[in-house]
Amino acid sequence: MDISLTLGLATLLILLAIAIAGAMLLRRQSRRNASLSRLLELADRVEADLKSCRARLKQAHAVMSVNPDLPAASEQEAAHAVDAGLRALLQHRIWIRDHAPTASQGELDAAARAMDNTRDRLRPLLQALGDAQDELDTAMREHIRQDSHL
Repeated sequence: MDISLTLGLATLLILLAIAIAGAMLLRRQSRRNASLSRLLELADRVEADLKSCRARLKQAHAVMSVNPDLPAASEQEAAHAVDAGLRALLQHRIWIRDHAPTASQGELDAAARAMDNTRDRLRPLLQALGDAQDELDTAMREHIRQDSHL
């Protein structure tokens, strides 16, 4: 076999190996970027869910409260629970900021699953809160209508 043919074939194999390694690295980086984007998007959604919950709770307690300037104990407990959720979310955001760039793909996937699980636990609570708010609004309209007929 001719030495130039052997060198050409070896060069071709080396270039092919470099191309394959580069494609694998690009794919891995693309997956990491997608995981980081998903993690940040999930954090934003959890934050929006918690803030929506806080606003709905305040609205419900304002409607039910005899003196809206004095929060009821249950309102304070609910506010503390939402605030604790927001603090936990802040800890997740700090982890994302500090550790996500060097985290393994498995760690990123686990963090995204944890955030998904949080949203899954919040979803029925938000739905129940929304349903209760609708019922409360209906009851208040009925009460006002009855008072206006007296």
